[in-house]
Amino acid sequence: MIAFCVESSHARGMGHLFRSCLLARSFSDAGHPSKFYVGDHLAGIELLKRRGISFEVVPLDDYERDWESAAILEDGIDSWIFDRHRTDIRSAARIKAMGIPLTTLDDRGSGAAVADLHFAALTFEPDEPLRGKRILRGIEYLIIDPEISAHRRLRTSAEKLVVTLGGADTYGVTIKVMNLLSNAGRKATIIVGPAFAHEQDLARESTPDFTIKRNVPSLLQEFAQHDIAITGGGMTPFEANASGLPCIVIANEDFEIPVGRALQELGGALFAGHHSKLDGSLFSLDFSVQSMSKAALERIPIDGVSRIVETVLSI
Repeated sequence: MIAFCVESSHARGMGHLFRSCLLARSFSDAGHPSKFYVGDHLAGIELLKRRGISFEVVPLDDYERDWESAAILEDGIDSWIFDRHRTDIRSAARIKAMGIPLTTLDDRGSGAAVADLHFAALTFEPDEPLRGKRILRGIEYLIIDPEISAHRRLRTSAEKLVVTLGGADTYGVTIKVMNLLSNAGRKATIIVGPAFAHEQDLARESTPDFTIKRNVPSLLQEFAQHDIAITGGGMTPFEANASGLPCIVIANEDFEIPVGRALQELGGALFAGHHSKLDGSLFSLDFSVQSMSKAALERIPIDGVSRIVETVLSI
């Protein structure tokens, strides 16, 4: 049994949970079931229930209480995966003391130091110090749904826009984007996630030019119907690019700024900056969609999940 310890909250968003669900599915396909350990975040819990994923609500932020050892013994855990952004050394040390392999994903916390594997797909600062016994950097470890291969195509126009800024959109960036698109005379599909908490502002900005969708069953299928995506700086723009969908990337958090810049360098996206100071000129969409789509298809790998599963099961 593989444990996934994942942070999902209004402040952190739901990106970690979405990608860990995808990774867990691939482990299950390989004959290794999993159980999730999450905090008391209603939207995250509802997502796990809808997907039929085994989970337990635990005190994620109580680092003095040793709930991890009990979980390992009671649930027969033989491998542990953290997807928390900042894992604490006290929690990680307890897991290692139980004698099981420990893996972490894009981890800037003290606990990464004792991890057997640290997959750092979203690290783009060459001098950034990372911790872990074995660190595997690079976009070849991106957790992208293998099903995206059925939706890959070259875009050649900028007719259909989709806006998706995370399961929570902590800072209400969707509203800012809608205002910029209105000023540019653009229509768009607006996708809001299960933890979206800006409904009054959304209603104020809504016009017939915007189609609002909630809790879409497949973001990949939504991507397939559009020509350009406006996203945050997490995993979503990589998924969009992998399908050939060019992106305008907005950093919701400071640590997403290097991600936005890296995506622009790869050629499949333009970086609009931090949400507090957006480059509004990009929303006129005066750029070559076809060249960006071509670069995205060529440069974003889609086999990272299989690489991670194979590596984790080898330790």
